Amino acid sequence: MDGRVLLIDEDKCTGCLLCMVGCSLAHVGEADLERSHIRVFQAAQDVFVPLTCNHCETPSCARACPTTACHQDLEHLRVIIDDGRCIGCKTCVNACPFGHAHYDEVARVSAKCDYCDGEPECVRLCQTGALSYVYRDEGSSEKKREAGAVRAALRRT
Repeated sequence: MDGRVLLIDEDKCTGCLLCMVGCSLAHVGEADLERSHIRVFQAAQDVFVPLTCNHCETPSCARACPTTACHQDLEHLRVIIDDGRCIGCKTCVNACPFGHAHYDEVARVSAKCDYCDGEPECVRLCQTGALSYVYRDEGSSEKKREAGAVRAALRRT
């Protein structure tokens, strides 16, 4: 991986959920939307909003994790959760200001987007181009953070 980020264009999202299906297949081997690391919310009639991890530069989730299972991988510029070290305390879930980290009830650990180790399945399957995997400077970290805050607010309503 080389400093790329997942960029979301909400205007192009049709709510097809292929990103969620692909993500769950890639991570847990079955089409289970509850276990997907990307979520798509319906904000209004015909308005769909994908939500995934922002891989923050200063990740609250990693700072809160008591076992360092949730940690920042500086080499690849991402925040990941090592499910082998995760104790399922949900501290990272509660600490994320964007509401992305989630608890996997089946695996009994916290989970979040890991960019599929540089080959995001959600991007590959997105037929409309709502999801793209771009170099960090192309995605403007500030713009991404602002969009993440808007998506998180929509999720809470």
